[in-house]
Amino acid sequence: MILDSESTTLYLSELIHSNNSFFSCLSKLLWKRKIEYRFLPQTRDIWAVDYMPVQVSLNKFIQFKYEPDYLRPAKYAITKTNPREVCAAIGLNPIPSSIILDGGNVIKGKNWAILTDKVFKENPMIPQNRLINELEKLFEAKVIIIPREPYDFTGHADGMVRYFDEDTLLINDYGEHQSDRYQSRLRRALDQHQFKLIEIPYSPDDSNLNSAKGIYLNFLEMKDFILVPTFGQPEDEIAVARFENLFPNRVIETIDASEIAREGGVLHCISWTVASMQQTSKTICTP
Repeated sequence: MILDSESTTLYLSELIHSNNSFFSCLSKLLWKRKIEYRFLPQTRDIWAVDYMPVQVSLNKFIQFKYEPDYLRPAKYAITKTNPREVCAAIGLNPIPSSIILDGGNVIKGKNWAILTDKVFKENPMIPQNRLINELEKLFEAKVIIIPREPYDFTGHADGMVRYFDEDTLLINDYGEHQSDRYQSRLRRALDQHQFKLIEIPYSPDDSNLNSAKGIYLNFLEMKDFILVPTFGQPEDEIAVARFENLFPNRVIETIDASEIAREGGVLHCISWTVASMQQTSKTICTP
């Protein structure tokens, strides 16, 4: 599978402009680092990774059915993007799948993909073994299932674990923010596949379960570049130092992501990154 670290182009929802302060800082930072980015038209929210296709290889994109249960209430349904319209607008023809799955619930390794068990809840009519087999055929990789966080309504894996190398994962240092029982379940699921684990600072707003504040693991990664979210709290400095230590050969930048975190997501959530894809949509490289 195509790793985040192999991606060369960043796509953002055109609605990101509504987050004025955040996008102003982001665009200047991307310009500074000469990161190519483009806008996705026809979107209805800013969480691009969730509704856009999963890139498996340079020319293979899988478009899963975007029907998340948390957007079913009428007041949220109007924010549901139609991926077919977006893909058509940028000239992309992905392989369709009837499996319901958000992109934020797919953590890609070269030869594996990690998903939470939310995928079972959203596809109850498909036997679990068959569902995993179908996903493995689409991904051309082993599928690893982990338990979702108890109070995360999205059930996404991208705020829980991230790729470091084929044998090693970055994982939240949950501490007192998750029960010992849950942490044991998560580690058992990962231990079955003999992953080494590296803990990343984790300092969420426990008083607001809809906020993504303090989830440093939800960073943006591209080729030779990592953008770490900060939140104006003491843990920022510790988290940034951790990333600098772990990725000494990568360019590390930071951005205050408090504005979008209040809406429920951070940097990986707003980003759809791809490797070597020719598109007709307009390239944006100005501050």
